[in-house]
Amino acid sequence: MRNTIALLLSLLLTACNVGSQSHVRHRIGISQCSEDIWRDWQNAELKIEANFHKGVELHFASALDDSQRQIQQIDSLVASGIDLLIVAPNQLKSVSPAIDRAYDQGIPVIVFERKTDSQKYTAFVSADNYEMGRQMGQYVATRLGGKGSVMEILGLRGSSPAADRHKGFQDAISLYPDIRVAISLQGDWTEETAYQAVRNYKGNLSGIDFVFGHNDRTAIGARRAFLNRGVPLPMFCGIDGLPGPDGGIRQVRDSLLTASYIYPTRGDQLLQLALDILEGRPYNKETHLTSALVTSDNANVLLLESDEVMRQAQKLEQLGKITHTYLHQLTVQRTITVLACSLIGLLLVAIVLLYLYHRGRVAIRRERVVNNLWNMDATAIPENAPGSQPASDPSQSLFIARFREAVESQLSDSNAGVDELAACMNLSRVQLYRRVKNITGQSPVEMLRTARLNRGYQLLLTTDCSVSEIAYQVGFTSPSYFSKCFKDEYGIVPGDVRKA
Repeated sequence: MRNTIALLLSLLLTACNVGSQSHVRHRIGISQCSEDIWRDWQNAELKIEANFHKGVELHFASALDDSQRQIQQIDSLVASGIDLLIVAPNQLKSVSPAIDRAYDQGIPVIVFERKTDSQKYTAFVSADNYEMGRQMGQYVATRLGGKGSVMEILGLRGSSPAADRHKGFQDAISLYPDIRVAISLQGDWTEETAYQAVRNYKGNLSGIDFVFGHNDRTAIGARRAFLNRGVPLPMFCGIDGLPGPDGGIRQVRDSLLTASYIYPTRGDQLLQLALDILEGRPYNKETHLTSALVTSDNANVLLLESDEVMRQAQKLEQLGKITHTYLHQLTVQRTITVLACSLIGLLLVAIVLLYLYHRGRVAIRRERVVNNLWNMDATAIPENAPGSQPASDPSQSLFIARFREAVESQLSDSNAGVDELAACMNLSRVQLYRRVKNITGQSPVEMLRTARLNRGYQLLLTTDCSVSEIAYQVGFTSPSYFSKCFKDEYGIVPGDVRKA
């Protein structure tokens, strides 16, 4: 989808150039450690963002998971005269000397996603890999009810994301004495390596309850191997949470994965940081990107939003091809070409606005969906909340799991309230109110209403039931009240969901 938009913008900008190249102000080298779906998305975002800035020239190189190749590519980019280097190191120690050489020649260096074994860099951008590993460990423990046997498939040996995700996962699991990491296998981020590692494992797999792959591809590879060996399938989870046909969001929606974790690509933010450095604007030396859990509760909404943007991009691509052909036929007439470029300028503005609008809708909807009842964890508890327990206390996560089950059991009962939820959890009304308020900042009734609306949204997307039928199914006393609450929550009435 983003590759399509980048191509369309490039066509339109080329048409308006009328055969002359604009002056190149900044040559930026991008050294990727590998080629995969995650990096394809990021490279597309870098190209899109570059189209919004005059005179930016991007030079890409991929090491295909080969550290020696990446060292040679970095040296070659530096020799070609780049003004800034963006690099994702393949391994912690091996690539550092080449990065140091670039830095020592006065070239600003942005290290992203993976750390180096040196402090010679201008800025570092990444999501918190330790926290993602810890969150997935907490999720696994909660789904297992604090008891079970787990397999972990590691990322590339010597890469900082693999080390950080492993440590975060192990720290979370260690809080649950009845959960055991029974098998730990070495991978390299690819589906095939994970498949072979699990397939060739000589031990017994039938007792494994959950498999955590350090990314979605390794989790899918492990799932294939379990199927190949004919043993009962455990649950599977990974990290990346990409949209698209082969992305983790669709795999969660289709129940191939139980959960994923969005690992943001943010090529647009990366390029903006590069320009801030080159043009002398203030910037942060360390940038940590935000991410979120993807489960069956929110995967369908996230995927539908991204699919809608892809459909719009395809329409825009067709428009771009028509416009490009038309301009090519008119380039022999200078005056007509100038008029055509004015038209293209208007089209380009419309395309940019449409793209930003859809990207904003996706971001807003994603923020709304992922930050709800189903993604609560113990870290959401304010440290100074009265009576709250430490964030590392496993009992908090078990309480959240029990509360979620109680809410789900009461969704269709329009008479359910705090008393019914408290009874389900064997707590007093006051105890339940205080604990839920401390964790979420909302009352149990407010959380129940949010859950009902969330379920109603899913039913609107996945069934042919009428709005009235859905309103009663999720426990509202009348369709009109359901519609009012729905609009307050999502900004649209229920009928507009299907129209979109």
